[in-house]
Amino acid sequence: METTIPKEIRKQIVAMQRGEITEHYVYQNIAKRLKKSPENQKILLKIAAEEKAHYELWTRYLGTPGKPSVLKIIWFSILNFFLGYTFTLKIMERGESNAKINYGEIGKYVPDAEKIAMDEDVHEHELIQLLDEERLNYVGSMVLGLNDALVELTGALAGLTFAVQNSSYIVLSGLITGIAASFSMAASEYLSSKADGRADALKSSVYTGIAYLITVFLLILPYLLLGSQRFLALGIMLATVVLIIFFFNYYISVAKDLKFRSRFLQMLGISLGVAGFSFLVGFIAKLVLGIEL
Repeated sequence: METTIPKEIRKQIVAMQRGEITEHYVYQNIAKRLKKSPENQKILLKIAAEEKAHYELWTRYLGTPGKPSVLKIIWFSILNFFLGYTFTLKIMERGESNAKINYGEIGKYVPDAEKIAMDEDVHEHELIQLLDEERLNYVGSMVLGLNDALVELTGALAGLTFAVQNSSYIVLSGLITGIAASFSMAASEYLSSKADGRADALKSSVYTGIAYLITVFLLILPYLLLGSQRFLALGIMLATVVLIIFFFNYYISVAKDLKFRSRFLQMLGISLGVAGFSFLVGFIAKLVLGIEL
């Protein structure tokens, strides 16, 4: 059987064989970390078993076993640890769909290979949609904390950068404003969720507060590191805003299958628009009041 498969077709089958056994270990490793979520663990173990069956199918036709990609297994383990399994698996799924595999040509040498591959791709996608990751249930709370921190603190820091010469005052004002606002936002989210009768009101408020605090720290960090170079710190802070908005919207668009471009541009426009307006307010306030700090 091995000799009847052309070299180019064989290369594609070897790639598929390697991909299937790699994904088998990725699904299996993620499932091991989900002992507190038996339903999700069951789904992932089912997909892992299917990947192993695919690997064994290609191995029978190739006549030789394949080795998994250790680097990919490590990479997806890191993604899973920091960003969660839903995002990780959908990124992996995108990689599968982008792979240049000609199932029609392979099917000429491996009976039913095209049908099996396509059916299982659909099945895996459907199974992944059944996953229920806790952190994704609080995306609304994270968006609330993140967006409010970006808009409020970006504007405050931009205005202070022009109105105040001493970077220490900018950092102090930013920290006081940011920390106070984070607790205020968390409390507001708790009261709002409680009023709606949600049993998870406390957890929702925690997600809001943490998202706010992380954003505060990242935006103030350039001013802490650069000292008197406040305008350079402002530029880095604005670049950080763009990166935060880009990363967060990319994460959400992948994990929840939402459109990326429109959400990213909307959030970016609001944050930078407020920053520009606040910078102008700081400039005018300094001219009118004549205060030097």
